[in-house]
Amino acid sequence: MNFEPQSAQPYAQQFARGLINPAFETPEGLVVPFGNDVDMRYNIYRNNVAVSLIEALAAVFPAVQRITGNEFFRAMARFHLRATPPKSPLLFEYGQDFPDFIESYEYARFMPWLADVARIERAWLDAYHAEDLPVLETHAFASVEAAALTSLRFIRHPASHIVRSSFSAVSIFAMNRSDEPITHLDASEPEDALITRPDFDVTVTRLPPGGATFISQLFNGESLGDSVAAALNDSPAFDLPANLNGVISAGAFTAMRIGDHT
Repeated sequence: MNFEPQSAQPYAQQFARGLINPAFETPEGLVVPFGNDVDMRYNIYRNNVAVSLIEALAAVFPAVQRITGNEFFRAMARFHLRATPPKSPLLFEYGQDFPDFIESYEYARFMPWLADVARIERAWLDAYHAEDLPVLETHAFASVEAAALTSLRFIRHPASHIVRSSFSAVSIFAMNRSDEPITHLDASEPEDALITRPDFDVTVTRLPPGGATFISQLFNGESLGDSVAAALNDSPAFDLPANLNGVISAGAFTAMRIGDHT
């Protein structure tokens, strides 16, 4: 399949736009060998592109697909790719906006937790492909004087992410990323997720009360003391030793420093 454009850049945009949206006609100037039907060949190519992108989304969001079923998922994914064409040639990067699309997708509104499950799955893939850096070990605290603990600041590991949900998104995610039978679950319980990659495997951890606020503050460069205060304000049940040990053990940070000095 070849084309004879008068202006390469506008023509390329026209060609790509038609691949995503079947409402657009076959670009003018397109020629195919041996006298084959141009519209038929372009439609075949267009369909192959759509199928590839849908399959890429299915690979990134297997829990979402298991929840919705294959037919529902593929229809939703097709609407998404028409609204949000790929911006990168790397297929694993496609679908960054899919959770937000799900949240606004009319036919998914009866599953209000589905977008948050998708956000966890997207964070899982981003963690998987994140830069390899050493993680902060618990023994690093041994050299810190007690008076300096509250001024500690932490450097987030690039594989670490927080997903907050008003629903039981972590439990729903875990249930649908396994081959175990689906059981009844009360989806109305808020759950927050910490996604990390301490070794070679990505882990998704359900955070205890105040944990998401605490870690989010640390991710934003706030001091340990200020982060604890924010967590206690969010949840009086916040347990500092348990949360700090948990987030360090999960490999959420690469380093720490005292105060504002690097």
